[in-house]
Amino acid sequence: MSYQSIDELQTLLSQEVFGDRQDSKKAAGRALGTFIETIVFYLLRQWGENDSIAIERPLAEYGREEITHNVEFTLHPLRKIIPSFELSANISPTSKCIANHIQLPESFNLKSNKVINNGIIQNACVVGENNNSIAIVSPDRITSESTILHAYILDKHAYAMIECKRVGKEGDAKGPQTIEKAKQGAYVAKTTSSLQKVRNDQGGLDGVYYVNGNAHVGPYSQLLNEIIFNGEPQQLRDFTLSIGVVSNHGNWFTSGNQNKEMKVLAQSYDWLLFLTDEGLAQFIIDLLRSPQRRFKAVRDAFIASYPPAGGPKVDNAFTKKKMEQTAHFALDAYFAENISSIESWFNIISPNDGTLHELKHILKTLKNKDWRTIL
Repeated sequence: MSYQSIDELQTLLSQEVFGDRQDSKKAAGRALGTFIETIVFYLLRQWGENDSIAIERPLAEYGREEITHNVEFTLHPLRKIIPSFELSANISPTSKCIANHIQLPESFNLKSNKVINNGIIQNACVVGENNNSIAIVSPDRITSESTILHAYILDKHAYAMIECKRVGKEGDAKGPQTIEKAKQGAYVAKTTSSLQKVRNDQGGLDGVYYVNGNAHVGPYSQLLNEIIFNGEPQQLRDFTLSIGVVSNHGNWFTSGNQNKEMKVLAQSYDWLLFLTDEGLAQFIIDLLRSPQRRFKAVRDAFIASYPPAGGPKVDNAFTKKKMEQTAHFALDAYFAENISSIESWFNIISPNDGTLHELKHILKTLKNKDWRTIL
């Protein structure tokens, strides 16, 4: 079954899942935002970033560490990876339990988190952190007898950040928060990296970064590539690549028909990806409307997360941060099997000549830097 626009799917969700809500269209719109974040998270896993990713971490402004902004996803240098280990099903996988199992140093302050709780996985579950590092645990396999996990220690410095932006609409008019969301995303993208953007008198973008108090200025795209591929430690130490993902729903228009908000974001993020209506619709159709039997757990987790109004409250088991365990592995399988098609869901807004293959290469290059000698 095909749909002309994501509006039709939002209406369908509002009727089938959120029909008893006071504002069913708005509830369905929030769900669409969750889908975008979910797509990005499982895409990053397929790109080999699973042991680099953190979720909703505070990202400090360059030069003003006391000002931080929580962003959807950050990618961090890997300090250490702990090989897979097994816990019996009768052992509660608390942070304390895992910290003891992996012999986490006492310098780490433990968090009150469980990587699995009542069948719900906490993605990129933080076990503990100290001044410089974050300890995260991730499940490899879950059975009725045991859970197989692995842990990894990340540096707190983020070499990349990813934010997702989607705005609904009221009838045929843009929502009043549209420009505010664009401004918010633009501000964070522009203030959290040592490579800063400056508008020149020709309307183009220059970049500036500082080394030992000395300013280095040049065309922004040139400096960006210089730092990514040939940067010295002092250039990379506070550098954070900014990536934005936006979706089209009336307000953002299309990749070839940009409105003001899109242009604001395109000039602010180093990379701006556009998730098409067709891509988002395909995700909904394949996993929520007409899933194959082996992917039905995804639909079940989504439906169970939104019980009828007035019913008992339940934990939302369908977000970027928390996912029902069977749905989690079903999503991994879906993304692995359909990765080429899923990558085609995205258009590149900026840079103008950028490709998804190039972005993946950039992320791999940053991940493989010798961060021990840089930080």
